[in-house]
Amino acid sequence: MKQVGFIGLGIMGKPMVKNLLKAGCAVMVSDLNRAAVDELVETGATSGSYAQIGAVCDIVFTMLPNGDIVQSVLFGEDGVASALTAGKIVCDMSSVTATQSTTCYEKLKALGVGFMDAPVSGGEPGAVEGTLAIMCGGDADVFEALQPYFDIMGSSALLVGPSGSGSVCKLANQIIVNLNICAVSEALVLATKAGADPLKVYQAIRGGLAGSAVLDAKAPMMCARDFKPGGKISINHKDIKNVLATAHEIDVPLPFTAQLFEVQQALKAHGHMDDDHGGYVRYFEALAGVEVKSDQ
Repeated sequence: MKQVGFIGLGIMGKPMVKNLLKAGCAVMVSDLNRAAVDELVETGATSGSYAQIGAVCDIVFTMLPNGDIVQSVLFGEDGVASALTAGKIVCDMSSVTATQSTTCYEKLKALGVGFMDAPVSGGEPGAVEGTLAIMCGGDADVFEALQPYFDIMGSSALLVGPSGSGSVCKLANQIIVNLNICAVSEALVLATKAGADPLKVYQAIRGGLAGSAVLDAKAPMMCARDFKPGGKISINHKDIKNVLATAHEIDVPLPFTAQLFEVQQALKAHGHMDDDHGGYVRYFEALAGVEVKSDQ
C-alpha cells in the first residue's frame, strides 16, 4: 500500500479512513473539523495541510460537501495540486456534477497526475461497514491502481466510463434512492391515516416486489421517528439540484425529480435539512395531518 491522503472527515469520510487504517494503510488526513482530525490521529493517522498531503501522499482521496469545495481544496492557494508531482493520483469521492469532475481531470492531467471521479452509495452504514458501491469515471490504469483501496472501502467498484461517468452514475443513483424514499413515505402515511400500523405494513410487504434496500433502511426509521442522519437532506438537496442542472443542460425532462426538489425545498423552509432523508416523510405527514409511528 502507498501513502494515502484523505481530505473530508464527515459522516462518510471518517469511517472510510478508519477502514483504511484497519487495513494497514498509512493515511494523512485533513479537515476543518479539528476534533475529527484528532480522533483519527489517535487511531493511527497523521495530520497534514492540503499542500503537505499533495507533497507526501501518492494517492489523495477527497470526500467533500460539494464541487466548489473540491475545486478550492485541490486548486486554491496552497491547495493539494500546488505540491503534486507527476505520477500521483487524486480520487474525488464527493457527489459533484460531471462537468466539475472533467474540469479536475483536465487540470490534473496537465500536471501528469491521474484523476478519478468515484462517488459512492450506501450512506453512513456502508461507509462504516466497508460495503459502499463505488461508481468510477476515468482512465483504466488509474482505476486499476485504486482498486485495492476501493476493495477496503466498498463491496463493489465499477469503472463506468471516461472522466465524469462516475458522477453521472451517482446522479442517476440519487434519483432512484430519493424518489424511492418519497414513495415509502407516501405509502406509510396512507397506511397510518387508514388506521394500519405502518411497521406491520412494512413487515408484510418487504418480502414482495415492493421490497428494497431503501424500504428496509428507511421504513423502520420512519416508524421509530428516528431521523438521525446517515444521509442528510441537505446533501441530497445539493445532489438533486445537480441532477436538475445536468438534465437541463442536455434537455432531459425530469418531472418526478423536479417535484422531489420542491419537497426538499419545503423541508428546508421548515428547518429539517439536517435530518436523515428518511425525514421526507414529514412532508407527506403534514399534507395528510397524520404522524407515522408504531406502537411496536
